[in-house]
Amino acid sequence: MNPSKIAIVIVGPTASGKTALALSLARHFQTSIISADSRQCYRELNIGTAKPSAAELAEIKHYFINSHSIQETVNAAVFEKLALEYAAEIFQQAQVAIVCGGTGLYVKAFCEGLDQIPPIPAEVREKLRSAYAAQGLAWLQEEVQRKDPDFYRQADIRNPHRLLRALEVWETTGRSILHFQQQLPHPRPFRILTIGIQLPRHILHQRIAARVEQMVAAGLFEEAAALWPFRFHPALQTVGYQEIFAWMDGKYSREEAIRQIIFHTRQYARRQLTWFRRDARIWWIEGPDEAKVLPLLEQKISDLET
Repeated sequence: MNPSKIAIVIVGPTASGKTALALSLARHFQTSIISADSRQCYRELNIGTAKPSAAELAEIKHYFINSHSIQETVNAAVFEKLALEYAAEIFQQAQVAIVCGGTGLYVKAFCEGLDQIPPIPAEVREKLRSAYAAQGLAWLQEEVQRKDPDFYRQADIRNPHRLLRALEVWETTGRSILHFQQQLPHPRPFRILTIGIQLPRHILHQRIAARVEQMVAAGLFEEAAALWPFRFHPALQTVGYQEIFAWMDGKYSREEAIRQIIFHTRQYARRQLTWFRRDARIWWIEGPDEAKVLPLLEQKISDLET
């Protein structure tokens, strides 16, 4: 391990200010940012993934943003390999690398490595996917809640890819997928300092509503319509796109679709907090205030190096 190299990982719920803090710290440390977001890597997904602006991407080098086409296979294993390569590249020029994102599994993959889950038999995978195709998301949610309630309580229950994965593991092993997330972390050749951003609930809810309104004004409905041919892609089985696809199917009015996006985004933020609060190593801060964070951060980095 090189104790002088430090990855600062910024986590927290959606709309909490992770991107703003990451940009501020990247400017301060004159370094680059690795996105730990499972959707920002896709070039075709822009408004609905809350990517940094074009000006921000031009100012600070970002890795794993606009790096892939939606027609490519990207998962946590792909991210782990790439993120470690990105970090090594950054550390050739800087002492600090910034990792920023709210996808808990991707953050875990970078910091600790992936779980050694037994291989899933093809017949199990096909059976569950056929059942999901026939019976829909509500059936999938009920199955996971019944068979793996511990995972269900903290899962993104609107993400069928994650729910199917949990159900595959349960059907194959008879154990919760959480059982396989208790392995010892893989050592990394650098130190890691994780910052978690938290906000009072009412403020976070206000920020979420404002962000959704901004996305709609920026053309979220039009972006989702253009992505209709890919509506069953795992990256689009998430908040923001699914509600608009439902509107396109005639299930919602436009106004109701917006309300549903806000409601489901608040639910997702709560699940993100549940995931990250399991990690006692996270240093929680109240809001993304660089002026308050930086002096404390410098001290924590000093402590890590001694």
